[in-house]
Amino acid sequence: MNTIGFIGGGRITRIFLHGFANQGMNLGGISVYDPDQLVLDQLKARFPAVSVSSKSLIDAAVADCLFLAVHPPVMMETLTAIKPLIRPSSTVVSLAPKFTIEKIRSVLTGHTDIARINPSASSYINQGINPITYSLTMNLRSRTDLQKLMVPLGCLPEVEEPKIEAYAVISAMGHTYFWFQIQKLKELAIQFGMAPDEAEETIAGMMDGTLKTLFNSGLDYAGVTDLVPVKPLGAVEETIKAHYDEYLIPIFNKIKP
Repeated sequence: MNTIGFIGGGRITRIFLHGFANQGMNLGGISVYDPDQLVLDQLKARFPAVSVSSKSLIDAAVADCLFLAVHPPVMMETLTAIKPLIRPSSTVVSLAPKFTIEKIRSVLTGHTDIARINPSASSYINQGINPITYSLTMNLRSRTDLQKLMVPLGCLPEVEEPKIEAYAVISAMGHTYFWFQIQKLKELAIQFGMAPDEAEETIAGMMDGTLKTLFNSGLDYAGVTDLVPVKPLGAVEETIKAHYDEYLIPIFNKIKP
């Protein structure tokens, strides 16, 4: 894919561009359209080689690979705007939840190469989990080219389309369930006498061991939790778990097709 277009210059586009740049990719063939000139100015300051426009989406729309980095409420008008511009051979990739491939095809009548990706913030450091699903009409060459483009950003599991929204809640939003807790642990570690780098190394190792013990030890959940006798947050565990149900189930129901 010699040219890449983004409709929408916000957070996800910035994450992808940073991940591409980390891998030494030439960003000169990338065009970004966004109606907000301030957003584009900030993007251009970080990635000077990228072409940007707030006036016309033609350059982005005619790219070999076009990413639709917009929110669901404006997806329909975006699809309508690009329909007369995209080339039959281009690959259209939606980064939004809720809009199915079939719904996209209903607007982009006759277009064959369509995919959906649920983007991950960790793509910023090339360790994202970016599940992908392809239209049944997408040809093998287009699939291969898209995979080559995306794999440097991290893991690219091919999933059934109905699972895309589940990944959105679990892997894409999942960072936010832990970042503030991990940051608080770091602050406490420093308060207790650790140096900042010592705290980060210790917490990173602890988190890695926590996951591997839970998923790879061969113990069931009760056996894993029995390995540590003191549980300082035990009194609030049920409250915290209830919050997961309270907030995550409604958001999943809101974004699923």
